[in-house]
Amino acid sequence: MTRTATLWSLFGLAAFLMLPWYMTTGSLLSFDWVSDAPSRPALWQLGLGRWWLAGPGLALLAALVVGVLPMPPVARARAWVLSGAAGLALLAGQGLMILGAGPRLAILGEASQPGMGLGALVVALSLLFVLTTGISAMGRGRGDAFVTGLVGLIVALVGVFVFYPMAFILVQAFALKDGAGFGLSEFLPRFFATQTWSFACLTGGGYCGPAVNSLVLGILTGLGTTLLGLAFALVFSRTDFRAKKLLRVLTILPIITPPFVIGLALILLFGRSGTLTEFFAWAFGMEKTRWLYGFWGVWLAQMLSFTPIAFLVLIGVVEGISPSMEEASQTLDADRWQTFRRVSLPLMRPGLANAFLLGFIESLADFGNPLVLGGNFNVLSTEIYFAIVGTVADPAKAAILSMILLAMTLGAFVAQRRWLGKKSYATVTGKADNGQHASLNPGLKWTCYLTVLPWAAFTLMIYLLILFGSFVKLWGYNHSFTLEHYRNAFRIVMRNGVHFIGSAWDSYFSTLAIAAIAAPLTAAVGLATAYLLVRQSFFGKDAFEFSTMLSFAIPGTVIGVAYVMAFNFPPIELTGTAVILVLVFMFRNMPVGVRGGIAAMSQLDRSLDEASIMLGANSFTTLRRVILPLMGPAILAAMTYSFVRAITSVSAVIFLVSARHNLATNFIVGRVENNEYGIAIAYSVVLIVTMLLAILLLQAVIGRRRLRRTDRVAV
Repeated sequence: MTRTATLWSLFGLAAFLMLPWYMTTGSLLSFDWVSDAPSRPALWQLGLGRWWLAGPGLALLAALVVGVLPMPPVARARAWVLSGAAGLALLAGQGLMILGAGPRLAILGEASQPGMGLGALVVALSLLFVLTTGISAMGRGRGDAFVTGLVGLIVALVGVFVFYPMAFILVQAFALKDGAGFGLSEFLPRFFATQTWSFACLTGGGYCGPAVNSLVLGILTGLGTTLLGLAFALVFSRTDFRAKKLLRVLTILPIITPPFVIGLALILLFGRSGTLTEFFAWAFGMEKTRWLYGFWGVWLAQMLSFTPIAFLVLIGVVEGISPSMEEASQTLDADRWQTFRRVSLPLMRPGLANAFLLGFIESLADFGNPLVLGGNFNVLSTEIYFAIVGTVADPAKAAILSMILLAMTLGAFVAQRRWLGKKSYATVTGKADNGQHASLNPGLKWTCYLTVLPWAAFTLMIYLLILFGSFVKLWGYNHSFTLEHYRNAFRIVMRNGVHFIGSAWDSYFSTLAIAAIAAPLTAAVGLATAYLLVRQSFFGKDAFEFSTMLSFAIPGTVIGVAYVMAFNFPPIELTGTAVILVLVFMFRNMPVGVRGGIAAMSQLDRSLDEASIMLGANSFTTLRRVILPLMGPAILAAMTYSFVRAITSVSAVIFLVSARHNLATNFIVGRVENNEYGIAIAYSVVLIVTMLLAILLLQAVIGRRRLRRTDRVAV
């Protein structure tokens, strides 16, 4: 413990002395900040009169001295906790009290400062780990510095990049009308407003409120995507279906589709003048209707969009069930249906619960599909969107509707926990198994086939039409073949070198770079959080778990606005940079890695960890050499989802992009707004192909989890 605390103290002091405390205008490696006085290290800033920066440095110095002085272990641990906590409090306090325009308190005079830079970040991390090391030295977290440090790091990240920006939005829920301040008098009446919770559609008296619509849509989408995802997972793992590779591609396609494309394809198929609508009217005399614009159209689009999420969660869970347990059931004279119903299916409960929760939350937060296909079917996400960007902005209404979404998410979270209970679902132990899963009985097998194959055919038809639309002049009206859309977007000229002169290249390269950075960071934070939730016990664990789902429950538009409001000024000034895009993708998509990791890790018996620790390994080594090699599907799911969501997301970044860091989805939306549908669809096809190649590469690098007796597991 002493060595760990001393190293972090020295690391922080080095940053205090040598790294730029405030943000720099150029590259860190250019060392322009050395001659730029406002960006120099904190020690230099003290000489410029910024005396308030001394607190964090003194706290690190105190932690270093404590490690050297002879004193009882408990007293030393308490001193580290005090030093780390005091340093962090002073660092956060001076950042929040002294802004770029001036201080919040008169006692500070006319002091001002820009946003914090790399030096402040390293000092903050050092103080945090000194604090967590002291906590572990006091016996908390089983005395494991790695575990307490990991808990502290994730709590700090969630606090700064989820709760801090959301506070700027949610505080508006208590705003009084006419800007008269804040209070509780108007909160409850607006939270339970009749127009929000109306059940009129059920009594035939009009339309239901957006809260009721969102709740019903979320439940049906969660159930539908979970059942479809389970059917696909069973076909992949328990049948000898020959076209599994084609099915795998079709299950991934919807999740890698840019926004509005699925909605546009459905309109051109099932709209009042759609291809299939015209065919059925001609062939069967069916009346043309607008059924697509409402609940059923939105539900169909969400089923297409979110079934891959359920599949990615469930495929690892279904594959992770030990074959020896199923064979034991059959040895006791159970048939294949009884084995599936009484052995396999109960062991899938963590995956089923997490798949439903993710589908439910995705449905609540989705605003692209309801915006395109909703018609008069209003949901909370679109109401929040229009409350923020409408003709008359109403931040208080947007904040209250966001809190309703949070309440629904909390209810689903509690219901999931109650359904799972405290039972053990571990099936992977330190023992080898026979290597063969029990096959499905004929009835269940053909039920899965009759569910999966028509849905796969429907998905294939959708994407063939999207591909067709990129090669015609105007999809739905003029079907003359052309390559003009691809030339306008992705033209390359070979003249004295290679020149990318197409209009889409800048946004394409920016999107790939940001997604490639965000994906592994998102997976790492998500799976580390799952490890803490499944393998560790600590105070506030349930609240910690729910906090990791918070960013997923709030619509992306609200998160984007919250980031603009929170990070547009000191102490953390990130607006207009690529960093803010990486951060919003990380914490928007982190819950998928968390839920997938929890589902997969729940099947790994704790005896694996205990055996590793008994052989002398610490928690970090056990995580790296035992647990992670057995979590290939969860890692693949987290990285795949975070990568493609970083490319296809629009709502969370629509307010965060800049001229320097434009993204593909914003480019596509701009082309749609200008009625350039051909370029938008062509760009979408290129993105789909790009993401398919990236997914195949990830599968090749990460591989599959190997649990069979004939395989070797690195330990």
